[in-house]
Amino acid sequence: CVLLLGYHSDSVSAPPNRARLHSILLLRTHTMAGREILALGGVVGRLRASTLFKTGIRPRWLSTPATAEAVQLFDKLLVANRGEIACRVFSTAKRLGIRTVAVYSEADRNARHVTMADEAYCIGPAPSSESYLRGDKIIEVAKATGAQAIHPGYGFLSENRDFADLCQSEGVEFIGPPASAIEKMGIKSVSKQIMSNSSVPIVPGYFGDDQRDSLLKTEADKIGYPVLIKANLGGGGKGMRVVNSPEEFQSSLDTCRRESMKSFGDDSVLIEKFVIRPRHVEVQVFADKHGNTVHLFERDCSVQRRHQKIIEEAPAPGLRDDVTEKLLTAAVRAAQAVGYVGAGTVEFVLDKEQNFYFMEMNTRLQVEHPITEMITGADLVEWQIKVAAGARLPRLQSDITSRGHAFEARIYAENPVSQSEFLPSPGVLRHLQAPPTSDKVRIDTGVRQGDEVAPFYDPMIAKLVVWDSDRSSALRLLQNSLAQYQVAGVDTNIDFLRRLASHQSFAATDVHTGFIPQHHEALFPPPSPLSEERLGEAVLALLAHESWQNHRPTDEDAFSPFSDSSGFQLNVRGRRVVKLNHQSTSYTVGVCYNGDGTYSVVKDVKEGDADWESGEGVRVGGRLSERGGSLLLEGFVGDRLVFSKHCSCERLTPYFHSGIYFHLGHLFSVLSYGPLLLHLDR
Repeated sequence: CVLLLGYHSDSVSAPPNRARLHSILLLRTHTMAGREILALGGVVGRLRASTLFKTGIRPRWLSTPATAEAVQLFDKLLVANRGEIACRVFSTAKRLGIRTVAVYSEADRNARHVTMADEAYCIGPAPSSESYLRGDKIIEVAKATGAQAIHPGYGFLSENRDFADLCQSEGVEFIGPPASAIEKMGIKSVSKQIMSNSSVPIVPGYFGDDQRDSLLKTEADKIGYPVLIKANLGGGGKGMRVVNSPEEFQSSLDTCRRESMKSFGDDSVLIEKFVIRPRHVEVQVFADKHGNTVHLFERDCSVQRRHQKIIEEAPAPGLRDDVTEKLLTAAVRAAQAVGYVGAGTVEFVLDKEQNFYFMEMNTRLQVEHPITEMITGADLVEWQIKVAAGARLPRLQSDITSRGHAFEARIYAENPVSQSEFLPSPGVLRHLQAPPTSDKVRIDTGVRQGDEVAPFYDPMIAKLVVWDSDRSSALRLLQNSLAQYQVAGVDTNIDFLRRLASHQSFAATDVHTGFIPQHHEALFPPPSPLSEERLGEAVLALLAHESWQNHRPTDEDAFSPFSDSSGFQLNVRGRRVVKLNHQSTSYTVGVCYNGDGTYSVVKDVKEGDADWESGEGVRVGGRLSERGGSLLLEGFVGDRLVFSKHCSCERLTPYFHSGIYFHLGHLFSVLSYGPLLLHLDR
């Protein structure tokens, strides 16, 4: 910013206006310092600098195109959500020069989305029913802060027609569709009737109001098994069961009713013919307040666990051109049928012959919207904000093109035990290192290293999004990026995602909603015991950490024996027992100092057992040498080099008692640790 703005016109040519305006936008995020830089740099006077921070700046590249009139955007925006979607909306809002307001629960007091916003306000205790679902409290914050619009994100109140109505009655713009569209598409039986009347294909089924168990059973028998029972107000895979025979019907119906009442406060259901080996394909649609509706192509979300998506891609692979064209046209027709405004997703199920049927419409921004952004170059949150402010769509249908291929993988804090068990794993993210981002790799996240994944909310850590020129290249990039993702402190699904993305059937586009159950053995292999060499790697990391803790600089006399907490004993060859946990398996490992700067690591040692001797097991250690004017740091397990890295003296810390040094920062990027827990994915 200083280089772009603080120039002298007699010695340096002026930078382009676009670059200068972009710098002003950046400086506005640091108000006081920004004014000084603008004024002292000779760009504008102090009075003019202050004015720049009070008025909206609309650079040409952020305004609506010639096809639509420019509109005044909101000055302040509240996001009624948390986590990665709140951070995602804040990022675009700040780029547009809009001030932001966050709301948070007591559990999220130090969350990333709170620190990203210009203002943040607590709205209640940790349970979402007492905080993020309290529309009245959110409206109070919006009015108190002068927020002119509320972005609901996804989940929570994003598809709540009462909240949309409340925003309208209180004079706050709801960044989403009108309440009438939410209501029509929120009740599945109603939405299917509307779609049928609009010539959008629907799955044969029963969508009536008569909810007697006996009638539902009769209708299921008429449709023919297998059938799918779905909660009428459901979503996210809740209140949904596949019934393969008449004998299973009543118990499945009872289960669906219980889940539906618990999750949605309503136990009404509908019955549909279950499509064998179905694909889940959805279309991103967008509409403005002037009657314009467009699509931004399709996504394939077939790979799911418990009816919840985990890997999505765009465009959908393997569709015939005629099917794609009909699918996109049907989606636009569906949005127009309910007077839709804003971002929406029309979901379809496809059978083996690529016949497609309307399933439902999500009246909000989807979790997987980034893959659409990657193939179209559109910022869908920016579109949402502009459309809510009254602008026409930023692009005409003829201007929207699809380029390349994109994948999204959802990184969860969970333990994938089986196809039906993905157990949440709350805890502290003791180590978190994502792959490097670029034009082809994007990370959407709401957490940082040291944050806690709380048990109260969805355990998503991040969304890993990749793009490349074709599907094969994008898939390789996804595999490589997953291999670089490091998380310690909680269990994650990263290894599971790596197995899934590397599966030959996935590479061959042979995907459907039963993909995970079909390939259960390959995706959920039995845990294999760790070798002594792998345990040696863990011990090497643990010893290095302890050495750093024992020898880090203090204010005490460095030469005093009372300042040494290393546990040094004269004429004693140190030995100890270490307990390690990996993938729910415990290991008891013996560690013995060999007197030459190395340690021996012995597997399966019993506590109190003194039979194992120095020299048994595998040796671990490290060495530091000078190579080409720099220091080369090497770590060994047995004769195998674990890592090798050039580093500088000031970044080294003492290691063991042998004068060897380790660069701990690099070591921990290879092996992450926690209290009595070592994460050994790499």
